[in-house]
Order: sequence, then C-alpha cells, then structure tokens
Amino acid sequence: MATQEPVVERQISQPGGPAQPAVPSAYEEEPQASSKRPIIMIILALVLLVGGYFGWQRYQFGQTHEETDDAQVEGDVYPVLPRVAGPVLEVKVEDNQPVKKGDVLINLDPADYQQRVNAAQAALAAAEANVVAARAAVGTAQANVRSAQSSIGVSDANRARLEKDLKRSAFLRKEDIIPQSEYDAVQANLRATSAQRATAADQVGVARQQVAAAEQQVAVAQAVVKQRQADLENAQLQLSYTSLKAPVDGIVSKKSVQPGQVVAPGQQLLGLVASNRTWVVANFKETQLENMQVGQPVEVEVDAYPNEDFAGHIESLSAATGARFALLPPDNASGNFVKVTQRVPVKIALDKADPQHPLRAGMSVTATVKVK
Repeated sequence: MATQEPVVERQISQPGGPAQPAVPSAYEEEPQASSKRPIIMIILALVLLVGGYFGWQRYQFGQTHEETDDAQVEGDVYPVLPRVAGPVLEVKVEDNQPVKKGDVLINLDPADYQQRVNAAQAALAAAEANVVAARAAVGTAQANVRSAQSSIGVSDANRARLEKDLKRSAFLRKEDIIPQSEYDAVQANLRATSAQRATAADQVGVARQQVAAAEQQVAVAQAVVKQRQADLENAQLQLSYTSLKAPVDGIVSKKSVQPGQVVAPGQQLLGLVASNRTWVVANFKETQLENMQVGQPVEVEVDAYPNEDFAGHIESLSAATGARFALLPPDNASGNFVKVTQRVPVKIALDKADPQHPLRAGMSVTATVKVK
C-alpha cells in the first residue's frame, strides 16, 4: 500500500522578523476543487432547464402571436389655415393649450372685409329700390291700359248714338226735312268716332306692351336684388373668415404665427391635435400577415409607459404596402432586382382610453397580435 507523504510546512524567514508559514502545496487544494464541481454542474443544469423552459414558452408564443416594434400612435391633426389674406390682429392661444370646438384662435384685421360688406349692403338697397320703381312702372302701365279701354268704351257709346242719329238723319233727309249739310255732319261724326275707337284700341295694345315691359323690368330688378344679396352674403362670409375658430376639441401645436404678420390663404398657422380619439398604426412584415384578420385582439406596449399595457383590436388592414405610398415608390420592373420584405400598415383601435396615461400622436409602441 502506498503511503501518503507527510506535508512539510516550510517557514520563510525574513531578516529582522519572525518566520512566516509557507503556502500549502497543491496536494492540499485538490480535495477542495473536487468538492465544488457537483455544485457547478447542478447550477449549469438548472440554467439549462430554465433557459429551455423559457425558450419553449417563447417558441409557443411565437407560433400564436405576431409582434412588431415598427408602430406608432396616430391621431387626427387639423391644420388651421386662413381662407383670406390679411394682417394678423390677435393670436389668442399658445402652444399646447387645450381648446374647445368653436373657440376663436386667431383674428385677422377685418377692416377691408367690413368695407366690402358695407358696399354690398348699399348695392342691395339700391337694387331693392329699383324693384319698387319697376313695380310702380307696372302699375302706371296697367293704369294706361284701363284708360285706353275706357276710351274704347266711350267711343263705342258715341258710335252707337251716332249710328242711330245717322238713321234718323237719313230718314229726315229723304223726306227733305233736314239739309244735306246736317246729314253730312252726322256721317262725319260717326267716322271720327270710329277712328277714335281704333286709336283707343291701339293705345290698349301699346299699354299692354308697356305692362309686359314693366313686368320684365321688375323681373330684372329682382334678379339684380338676388345678385346683390349673393354679393352681400359672400362679403359677410369673407368677413367671417377673418376669425379663425377651432374645428374640434384639441390641443394647439406647432404655432407659427404672431400679431402683425401678414398671412396668405392656405398658409398653415398652427396645428390642432384632436384629443378625443387616438389609434395605433403598426407596420407588419408581409410575411406576418398570413393569419392576421380584422377583429383579432392586440396588446400594445407604449415606450412612454413601460409598466402599462393597452388592449385593442385590429380595425383594418391597408390595401397597399407603405412603400407604395412613398413619394418615389420602388419599381423593380427593370434593372437589377433585389427582393425586399415589404411592410403593410395595420390600423389598431384601442378598446378604451386611459385618462391617467394619455397617448399622444407619434409615440413609439410595440404591437403584439394574437393570430391563433
């Protein structure tokens, strides 16, 4: 049997001091290292088991879910644009100020547009006066018709009387009771009365034409009134455009206007972010869309609130990829072809709003869709 050699401790002496014990030799460290190996193996086995478990869970999760971090919060952003040109008289809001629908945001100088309203009102009053005058002319023409008709009646009465006188005169002249001159005078009066009736009949026709012309003048004057009324309404509308109001409830953003600045129609002065509704647009790869459908539940993680989860559902899928709506969409019909996985925007509606954690347009999120 082999005998274990005794461990020899050597002391190292230093000049001027006591002797120090020597470091144990390698024969003493070997049993301690052997005792630690089972513990290390157990730890490695536990790590492998835990890693395998979580890896399997992740694999199962990946089979039933699709995830992307290419997603952001979207909301309605309304640009506030002037419809008329003019200097800015007053700016009543500041950046990030909440406003209600109908609140006045900006006032332009209304002096020029008020003058146009005054001119349109004066033109309308003149046109209405012309209508009154035209209607009076119709009344005068109708009176002339009645006067001419009265003349016809008088002429008919005189003619009937003269015809009777002519019959009597003819009988008396035949009996030589009256002279020929008196008989001729009765005939002349009858012819004159007939001529007067014809003249009166012509006057009736002329008067009726005057009535028609006067009625046309009334119609023209009424059309002018409508035109002047339209001009007045347009001037009033232009005047109303000098006051820019909030189209919806929201928050003022990106204000770029100051009092005294001269603005032009269509120039964006500020943006109004609607505060009543937000949604998420997630750009999934086209290879992730196989089992994705409208109505599937979605879990949304917002970078701004790492400890909060938001529930939602797929509202719609875009009919085209995001690249198709780019300013210069890719065209691989010619030249060298490089296949690139495209992304399709998916609109995700949130099930409920959280007032304690408001979502703002543009926030980055991670969307996870349960597809199975």
